[in-house]
Amino acid sequence: MNQKLWKCNVCGYIHEGDAPPDTCPVCGVPSEKFEETEPLTYKRKITKTWKCNVCGYIHEGDFPPDTCPVCAVPAEHFSPVEIENNDNEDTSPSLKIVIIGSGVAGMTAAKEASNGKNISVTVITNETDLPYYRLNLTRYLAGEVDKNDLVMNSRSWFEQNKVELIHGIAQSINVESKEISYAGESSKHKLSYDRLIIATGAHPFIPPIKGADKKNVFSLRTITDADNILEKANKNSSVVIIGGGLLGLEAAGALSRKGCSVTVLENYKWVLPRQLNETAGNILMGHLGSKNINVLTMAQTKEISGDTVADSVILEDETIVKADIILISTGIRSNSYLARTADIKVDKGILADDTLLTSNQFIYAAGDCTEHRGTMYGIWPAAYIQGKIAGINASGGNTPFTPIKSSNRLKVLDVDLFSIGMVNVDDGSFMIHEINNSNGYYRVILKDGLISGALLLGDTSLASKIQEAADSAIPFMQINELVSLFKVE
Repeated sequence: MNQKLWKCNVCGYIHEGDAPPDTCPVCGVPSEKFEETEPLTYKRKITKTWKCNVCGYIHEGDFPPDTCPVCAVPAEHFSPVEIENNDNEDTSPSLKIVIIGSGVAGMTAAKEASNGKNISVTVITNETDLPYYRLNLTRYLAGEVDKNDLVMNSRSWFEQNKVELIHGIAQSINVESKEISYAGESSKHKLSYDRLIIATGAHPFIPPIKGADKKNVFSLRTITDADNILEKANKNSSVVIIGGGLLGLEAAGALSRKGCSVTVLENYKWVLPRQLNETAGNILMGHLGSKNINVLTMAQTKEISGDTVADSVILEDETIVKADIILISTGIRSNSYLARTADIKVDKGILADDTLLTSNQFIYAAGDCTEHRGTMYGIWPAAYIQGKIAGINASGGNTPFTPIKSSNRLKVLDVDLFSIGMVNVDDGSFMIHEINNSNGYYRVILKDGLISGALLLGDTSLASKIQEAADSAIPFMQINELVSLFKVE
């Protein structure tokens, strides 16, 4: 019996069960922030069965595959066959699916693929820990959750779902022999695959700042990063965060809670320039000030000073900001090295079509490493959906990934924020509805009656309505709550 799916309206986490969880394991909000959502299903209609005359692989569909997924011979080597309908016997051979990466995309793909019959699933992770909620690292910094709370999949989950977890570093992909070379604890190994899903995620982007390699300069992407920061952080620590994006501000809020003196350096006129317009940015900076977080805008970092240990940041205008801890939070870049060296097409990320298939017919991509129709999402909901679809399709399905509008929310800072789509307009073809009062700041941008972008700062109870309308192209005038809020006639 299939369980219900519940989506957290704050962070996008998907929970499976008869009821939503008491609290979201990712962002900590209560169960009332969850709404039931529809599951993704296989889009496949089976009418015929075909057998490969070379290796015996069984294919179900109106036509044979272009090439056999097991031995790679062309379609002319398939013949139609009749198989008795016996639910207790599955004559199709085992399909070996390997997934590189244990983030949300990789683990969602593993869960979906493991549902298939006679399919073996192996996950290779370069982390020494069990798969964990990377999205929750700032809450870990703040002390809201401990390491046990971060765990996404326990050892028993892998045993129950018959998914093999390998701790090792994938080093290369041989697309001719369909093998992965990886380094284990003490030696190198090879692992064959029939289908491969690359879910290698992303790494922090470190600008070419002089002194960025000094001690006490950190980035935040892994549990190890967080532990290294916590080892240095105490009530007397002064922290400088280079970058006023989502991660930088959440880290600022977390370390401020630890009693650190925090300064954020933002090179734009306000924080979160990709998610907020100037009005909302200034409101948020006022809130940060009330939390004893100092924000310096138009702050261009020149260098990090100190002998071998960093002690301050020097700006281009020669301003010196003292620091015991420096956190560089200036964005991420796709982990596309494995794909590039295997001659898989890569631009900003690993290029994938609507089924998330790469330029190689046996290899899929999902999550932060993936570029789909020119877009790199870098957000939890997109990684979850892409992982699920890659798992479905690698195991025989044909489900397309539909582009979504990127939405963003803040954790840790005790302020509710929702941002989706465009936040500023550059011509007169858009209509803007805007409210700025004691309850909060609300802005919706429309084009041809549809939502192109929206901001909610304060009360974000309408976030799910806006998300649904933006993703499904529901006309603004059909959303009674928004029409009422903005008093549109």
